[in-house]
Amino acid sequence: MTQGNPDYWITGGSGFIGTRLIKTLLEQGLMVRNIDKNTSTSFPEITVIQDIRDPSGLKNRMTSGDVVVHLAAEHRDDVTPTSLYYDVNVTGTRNVLEAMEAAGINSIIFTSTVAVYGLNKIDPAETSPTDPFNHYGRSKLQAEELIREWQARDPARCAIILRPCVIFGEGNRGNVYNLLRQISSGKFVMIGNGKNTKSMAYVGNIAAFIHFLSGHLEAGSRIFNYTDLPDLSTNELIVMVRNEFKLKNKPLRLPYFAGMAAGYLLDFASFLLRKKLNISAVRIRKFCATTRFNSQKAHDSGFVAPYPMEEALHTTIRHEFTLSPSLGKLNADI
Repeated sequence: MTQGNPDYWITGGSGFIGTRLIKTLLEQGLMVRNIDKNTSTSFPEITVIQDIRDPSGLKNRMTSGDVVVHLAAEHRDDVTPTSLYYDVNVTGTRNVLEAMEAAGINSIIFTSTVAVYGLNKIDPAETSPTDPFNHYGRSKLQAEELIREWQARDPARCAIILRPCVIFGEGNRGNVYNLLRQISSGKFVMIGNGKNTKSMAYVGNIAAFIHFLSGHLEAGSRIFNYTDLPDLSTNELIVMVRNEFKLKNKPLRLPYFAGMAAGYLLDFASFLLRKKLNISAVRIRKFCATTRFNSQKAHDSGFVAPYPMEEALHTTIRHEFTLSPSLGKLNADI
C-alpha cells in the first residue's frame, strides 16, 4: 500500500470509472488510496476494503488527504431492494462526509448524474430544475443536498458536484456496450424514429475532467454537467457504429409503441422466470428518450477533452470486439 497520506482518496475506485481515474492520477505521479467494498483487480496494493455504509469503519480507514473523489454508488437499473439506492447513495455519502470531517479533509468531488433532471428535458444546464424519474436519480439528488449542506456549514470547504451523462469505454458492460453488441451481432432492432439526441461521455475524458477539477479546488460549491461533444442523434450514433463494424444490411425498425409493448412482455417474462433480462421496458424508454444535456460550463472551464468522440468509439469497439481488418467481421466476443 502507498505510504504516507494520499493526495486523493477515491471511494468506489475498484469500478469502471475509478479504475480509469486511478490510472490517470498515478500517471501524474500523485498519491492515491482507494476505498471500496471490493478489491481492485488493477490496483489492489492501494485499495482498502471498506463498505461506505459502515460509518465507524470508514472513519477508521480514512486519514488526512487533499481531496475525496466520491464515486461509490448503486447505479444499475435493476437494484433490489430499492432501499439500497438510499442506503449507499445517501447514507453512504453522509458517512463519507463525516469521515472527511474527522480526517480534516475539506474538498470533495462527487459524481452525481444527469438523471437528476429527469427524462426528455430540453438541454438542461446546471441551473435547470431537477425532476428525477427513478430511485437512482432521486437518491443522487438527496446526496447532492447533503454535500451542499456540508459545504455551507464551513465556507472554506470545496464541494464540486459532477453530473455526467451515460459513460462508455473499454471494460464497461453497461447500456452502450449492450447496444454495440446488439449492432455487431446483426440482430439489432431499431425502436422509434431515431431522431432523439443522445449525450454520451467517454471514460477517459471523465477521468481527465476529474483530474482537471482537482487542480482547480476553491472554496464554495460548484456543479458541472459533463458530456462529450458533439451530441449525436440515435440514428447518427448507429450509423457511426455500423460503419466501424462495416455492416451493410439495414436494421429492422419498430415503432415506439410496439417496442414498449415488447418491453413489458419481457418484464413479465423476467418476473415469471425470476431472471434478469438484458432488455426491459425501462431500458427501451431510456433508449428512445432524448438525453441531451448542456455541458457548456465544463467545456468553457479551460478543460480540453483528450479523446474526440469518433476516436473514443473506435477505441472502445476495437478493445471490446475482435475485428478482422480485411473482412470487417467479428471474430470473437459475440
